[in-house]
Amino acid sequence: MKRTITLIAGPTASGKSTLALDLAARCGGHIVNADSMQVYEGLRVLTARPDAAEMAAAPHHLYGHVAPAIAYSAGAWVRDVRALLERLPADAPLIFVGGTGLYVRALTEGLSPMPDVPDAIRSALRARLAAEGAPALHAELAARDPAGASMLEPGDSQRIVRALEVLEASGRPLADWQAQAAEPVFGADAITERWLVVPDRAALYHRIEARFDAMIDAGALDEVRALRALNLPSDRPAMKAIGVRELGAVLDGTMDEDKAIARAKTATRQYAKRQMTWFRNQLGADWRMVDTGVAASVAAP
Repeated sequence: MKRTITLIAGPTASGKSTLALDLAARCGGHIVNADSMQVYEGLRVLTARPDAAEMAAAPHHLYGHVAPAIAYSAGAWVRDVRALLERLPADAPLIFVGGTGLYVRALTEGLSPMPDVPDAIRSALRARLAAEGAPALHAELAARDPAGASMLEPGDSQRIVRALEVLEASGRPLADWQAQAAEPVFGADAITERWLVVPDRAALYHRIEARFDAMIDAGALDEVRALRALNLPSDRPAMKAIGVRELGAVLDGTMDEDKAIARAKTATRQYAKRQMTWFRNQLGADWRMVDTGVAASVAAP
């Protein structure tokens, strides 16, 4: 029997996980995480990872399986997905759910191979960025990879550093790697359903507000305290989860809790807006739009 494969995408707090659980209950499906922050152990509350009852309601995979010290990537996720497929029965229904567009797109379009970047190179470039600024690194990139630099603004620090990381690690421009053929995990015709959760903006923002309040009640401050106790470099993706910096300031005594909560809510709303823009621009017409009723049915964590 042919395996059914369902993709569910949408902004944070939109009701994706509830939809996934509903579908899994109907088909006996396995839910696979496609969110770049929910992979990290120790961040269940702040990343709105499914709770114990939800995890018990259906098989869940690739949640909380990565140590916060690891700089996990889309390429690593694709490798983990391929390994998971080897372990599961060939006819097991799969439900991929998440808000990381690159992960979702990689399933059917693949990712160009990229070199591994040693931590020493990554840390050195982050230190130079802090000391010299993005324009100086952009000038260096222009000298070493003129074509690549011409595609970036001098202030685009994240992409400038990424381009230099690849150059340092491989001796080849980023564009060379991106031009290589990408192998998708699944052919486009293998996907059974594609769902895009698109709640009303006002309803979504209300859910974001209520959910972050619930996160505070569920121990988000303790979660941040435990994460900071690991003394991880600030450039680790886990340290960039929304709420870590804001609640860290509360723990440091440099910001009161109400202000930190307000800032985290604002950051979450901005993130949801960016996600929605990406999904609308990048996903095709074959994605089924889900109305606001799904979002309204989701209970706060």
